[in-house]
Amino acid sequence: MLKDLIQEKHRQAEQMPFNQRMFRGELSIYEYSTYLQQLEAIFAELEKNPLPHPSLNRTAAIQQDIQELGYNRTIPLLETSKHYTRYLATLSATEQLPHVYLHYMALLFGGQIMKNKIHGNGTLYQFDDAPAAIQAIRTIQQDSWANEANRGLDYFTDILDELYDLFRLHR
Repeated sequence: MLKDLIQEKHRQAEQMPFNQRMFRGELSIYEYSTYLQQLEAIFAELEKNPLPHPSLNRTAAIQQDIQELGYNRTIPLLETSKHYTRYLATLSATEQLPHVYLHYMALLFGGQIMKNKIHGNGTLYQFDDAPAAIQAIRTIQQDSWANEANRGLDYFTDILDELYDLFRLHR
């Protein structure tokens, strides 16, 4: 099963210090806004292609959250995020599906825990029809996606690491 095939790297991402701080509700508004800016770039790239369900689209929700927090377009895109989005841009819509699985299922599940730990309304974590969105992804998911999903987790772990380093230097 795909979930089992990416479990090790998923656990590593969950244990990243920046992620742990976010799960404990310790991020400042600026730190969380910077995280959102990175997500916006990733989701904007993934959403250039049709998603398995219309309620999955998150780019507008992320933009709304950033604007609500007062950091509209003032946050730099990290080098690791640039690398990941450039990589995603080289993939076809079909080749991006493991990354769709990775990021959207993360919001649909772990994001539901996260939404109580962040600043603002957390529009990012609010789905019009979460059960149908989950089902749409599960209907198409394949175990053969494991290598590509693990590659996505590697990229995302690098982003979390760069975020942690960035803000560790400012404390």
